[in-house]
Amino acid sequence: MTRRLVISLVGLLVVVLGSFAGNLVADNTPALGLDLQGGISVTQQPVGEYDSVSLDLAVERIRDRVDSLGVAEPEIIRQGDAIVVNLPGVDNQDEALRLVQVTGAVLLRPVLLAAPNTPADTSSTTVADGSSTTLADGASTTTVDGSSTTSPVTTLATSTTAPGGPSRHIPQTATSVPVDASTTIPVAPTGAVTSDSTLATSITEAPLGAGAPTGSDVTTSSLAPATMGDPADPTATIIVQNTDGSEIYQLGPSFATGEVFNNDAKADIISGGWGVRVTLKGGSTGADMWNVGAAQCFAKSTVCPTGRMAIVLDGVVQSAPTVNQPSFSGGVDISGSFKESEAKDLARVLKSGALPVRLEVQAVQIVSPTLGDDSLHAAIVSGLIGVLLVLLFMLVYYRLLAIIVVIGITLSGLVQWNVISLLSSTNGLALSLAGIAGIIVSIGVTVDSYVVFFEKLKDELKSGRTLKNSAERGFKSAWRTILAADIVSLIGAFTLWYLTVGSVRGFAFFLGLSTLCDIIIAWFFTRPAMLLLARAKRFQRGRIFGIDNTVNATGGAA
Repeated sequence: MTRRLVISLVGLLVVVLGSFAGNLVADNTPALGLDLQGGISVTQQPVGEYDSVSLDLAVERIRDRVDSLGVAEPEIIRQGDAIVVNLPGVDNQDEALRLVQVTGAVLLRPVLLAAPNTPADTSSTTVADGSSTTLADGASTTTVDGSSTTSPVTTLATSTTAPGGPSRHIPQTATSVPVDASTTIPVAPTGAVTSDSTLATSITEAPLGAGAPTGSDVTTSSLAPATMGDPADPTATIIVQNTDGSEIYQLGPSFATGEVFNNDAKADIISGGWGVRVTLKGGSTGADMWNVGAAQCFAKSTVCPTGRMAIVLDGVVQSAPTVNQPSFSGGVDISGSFKESEAKDLARVLKSGALPVRLEVQAVQIVSPTLGDDSLHAAIVSGLIGVLLVLLFMLVYYRLLAIIVVIGITLSGLVQWNVISLLSSTNGLALSLAGIAGIIVSIGVTVDSYVVFFEKLKDELKSGRTLKNSAERGFKSAWRTILAADIVSLIGAFTLWYLTVGSVRGFAFFLGLSTLCDIIIAWFFTRPAMLLLARAKRFQRGRIFGIDNTVNATGGAA
């Protein structure tokens, strides 16, 4: 029995202190929320016609945009139909508005050129015999017999033409693209667009260098910012990437929006693989508009030289499938090397594009870093005062047992610190002022567990039992009460977390976390520590536990 108690006690100490040391080594610390660090909170409200899917996708797009720019511990939440974005550490209001404003509109653009998004080793351009490279401002250079020409010009024109091949775009970042008659550029995920009546059986991507001599290379230079259009402008020629950044595209002006589709896109099995089915709206705002672009891409005209059509959401290419026929009636199938999750994501994008959400800024709240520091300081001071008052009461009323309370609360605090630090590092959890309030309130829950146990222990001692038997019987009786009380607290915390948003949810989360820590500490520390203490001969006197009478260690009831 004693051995099991020692193992339980030592095991807890090793895990808690080891986790604490590991977090320190990894430099993991609790991240602070907007109200403690300062920053900007932006509330946006959808206007016009929209649906829940479009609103959820808008939240994800805002989160992706904020995360990609490295904003520390952002909080993007839905409060009913409103979207609240908290940006800790951001003090520029214009920057905050730029981050959170998304259009939610899906644009269908022709792909002028696509290339793998890999950095090039040099800035030279090598062109096969007799082919030409067009540089900025209309300047050109021609190399013969495979010689290499290095141009000091850093701005390239939007296309490079080789004999027998379609126009090819110059990506935003330096890339090296092999030009070969058999070269194809994969899309992740790739797709073929077909009608409902004719499903695609294979995926054929437009070759980069059809007709170009084998073995020649086209290495592109960085495009000057002045030559890049705004991705939000449907009439602009733009340079953008796909969702995972593996491919970069030059896209022409949009010929339609996602509103040509009905709001019925779904992921489905097409030709033995995952794809997306969606129907077209009728008339000039649906199938007619779609077929104009489809015909251009199928014919590989100068408007759509690659034969591919890009589905773009907020400046990111979601998919760029090849168009396999010039006209469509009824609906469209997008098939290819999709995973199930990718097909479902694309279906959500198309559903959102069919009914795009338009967000309007309702309120902007700025929290200064000074105010955040003051709030954090006040929270820490109030928490420490509360803990000290509780410990003072425990020391006066329970005397030596107050030591157990001090160590238990310290271990519980370390467990919470470890969990919060880890979640801040891995899941973006931020400690807010409401969260600190939840932790402070939970101190009462923790102390209540000790009070229940100690009162049971005193009752057993007053009945004449030995300290050893009293500790065992007292904890067994108190454990049921402690567990019941903590479960009630957990139910309340979960209900608050599930039904509320914002700061109230933060309060509920940290209250629930602290309650779980109380259960762990009560079983793995308080129980073994008290049972081991009760076996020590020097602690057999009841007076050290705040009991006036002295209990005979060898006599009394069992």
